Amino acid sequence: MKNGPVATSVDAYLVQFPRETQELLDTIRKTIKKAAPKAEESIAYGMPAYKLFGPLVYFGGYAKHIGFYPTPSGIVNFKKELEGYTTSKGAIQFPIDKKLPIGLITQIVKFRVAENTEKEIAKKSKKKK
Repeated sequence: MKNGPVATSVDAYLVQFPRETQELLDTIRKTIKKAAPKAEESIAYGMPAYKLFGPLVYFGGYAKHIGFYPTPSGIVNFKKELEGYTTSKGAIQFPIDKKLPIGLITQIVKFRVAENTEKEIAKKSKKKK
């Protein structure tokens, strides 16, 4: 990634990277949009961010991997499926030289949509009481 001004749109963010990395990042972007069509796309923490009733997922490009940030619950709930990847409390690293696990990314995004939607419904029902 180039040093300089922080991108103000996802398109501007993507063009900072080499062509191959741009393609991987764009694939993740399209996967998120397909799995969470109502999510709002923006830039947060200097990277692409998706929100639906609060933070949903983020992703970012690096020299040797794509960082995917589905919040801690998105990692805990897919611990077994993520065994072959480097993970931390809130991040997953997908190596640039390996095929992206599109099915797994889709499952994680859909899980996060359901989780945030449930929280929103619970919050609204609490206000009505």
